[in-house]
Amino acid sequence: MSSPLEGLEPRHIWQHFDGIRKVPRPSKHEEKVVEHVLAWAKDRGFEVLRDQVGNLVVKVPATPGHENAPTVVLQGHLDMVCEKNTDVEFDFMNDPIQVTVEGDWVKAVGTTLGADNGIGVAAGMAIADDPDAVHGPLELLLTLDEETGLTGAMGLDGSMLEGRIMINLDTEEDGAIYIGCAGGADSTAEFPLSRRRALLGSIPARLVVRGLRGGHSGVDIHENRANAIKLAVRTLLKAIETGLEIDLVSLEGGSKHNAIPRESFAVVRLPRVSFDEMAGIVESCRADFAEEFPNEPGLEMALERLDDTDEYHRPMNVHNRDRLLHALNGIPHGVLAMSRDVPGLVETSNNLAVITTEETRAVLTTSHRSSVMPALYGVQGQVRSICVLAGASVEVHDAYPGWKPNPDSPTVRLAAEVHQRLFGKAPELKAIHAGLECGLLLDKVPDMDIISIGPVIRNPHSPDEAVQISSVANFYRFLKEILAELA
Repeated sequence: MSSPLEGLEPRHIWQHFDGIRKVPRPSKHEEKVVEHVLAWAKDRGFEVLRDQVGNLVVKVPATPGHENAPTVVLQGHLDMVCEKNTDVEFDFMNDPIQVTVEGDWVKAVGTTLGADNGIGVAAGMAIADDPDAVHGPLELLLTLDEETGLTGAMGLDGSMLEGRIMINLDTEEDGAIYIGCAGGADSTAEFPLSRRRALLGSIPARLVVRGLRGGHSGVDIHENRANAIKLAVRTLLKAIETGLEIDLVSLEGGSKHNAIPRESFAVVRLPRVSFDEMAGIVESCRADFAEEFPNEPGLEMALERLDDTDEYHRPMNVHNRDRLLHALNGIPHGVLAMSRDVPGLVETSNNLAVITTEETRAVLTTSHRSSVMPALYGVQGQVRSICVLAGASVEVHDAYPGWKPNPDSPTVRLAAEVHQRLFGKAPELKAIHAGLECGLLLDKVPDMDIISIGPVIRNPHSPDEAVQISSVANFYRFLKEILAELA
């Protein structure tokens, strides 16, 4: 059976992306992709280095006659965010990503696509295979675990790299060269829970919030997209404040630290006679949220009856319920400050990312970002204070550094000149409110000169992820021309 990507131009990059998306994603999903890359490199006789963390450096020889050109590092990451809609049957551990082409866009069917950063990895491999590409010596630096904490870049053995010019292939905008990014950190709060027997005459029900856009907690945070956890919490608090007797059994929402939560589910117990009143409150909140978030046309909220099984017979004590809900309501989510130096750039933000409840505890993950490190530590401390006041213990995870823009670097100037010549206009020089690996890689190789480019990717980290076909052609042409100029 032919692939939906067959025939798309430039064909080298789509062939490699097709190969990557067909690799299932087991729990350590990069290892399968690593095997795919290793087999490709071995088939072409390329030398491969691998550090203790598992990062790869594939040494690609120069085009004949360009051996004395400076070595250029092409960098991408091998992992992807594995997200799917709850109504989609899909096993990332065994199933290949199913793709479809809709007009000028490549999408997946009910799951994330993996264009972040499969399209970047494919671009590096395509350059190595393209007989028309002119370049000096290349090093394909392919890192692990970017999406789950940048641990590959953190543990990189910088001695594997000879090149001092790097092109990161992990941004998502046509017509732009990225020259800076935000730093980030996560915090995990653990709220102790005590439970009691359910009240006689109460019944279980599930509050469902779904259909939100979600998206990347850095790239999309400025769009004020709704957070499913926040909507569920506000609905529960409104019901409690009206005097309804509601016991909270569980609250689940979000799944990734770097994705805005799209869905949330709360199991409650309430008097049988109060079900219709609670359903009315849910509908009232849905209408309010639809007005507050007109950019969330897919918002769905409902109250569902549940069979009264044993798993729903142990609600939280009221004081635990109230502390948890008020903490979640009070923790900030979204943009907290805009940059004073770069117009339109988000400086600081917070993502209320994941909440899970167990028998004796609720666990909350929040993700903080800022291009100003003191501000990053400030919001991290603010979240910690709110959680501590609610009786939680908080684990603060190490921050990763940002990447300070240098618009006058030689590589930035060269790339801007190439863009002007190719496309007849100057590129935008931008910084991104997301955790590119560039800051960490500069820690490992301080004299590296870095730029970041990529095609248009919409809604990364969500099942609505899509990559624009025409922009991939522009991206690949731009990359080839930069390398030819450097050679």
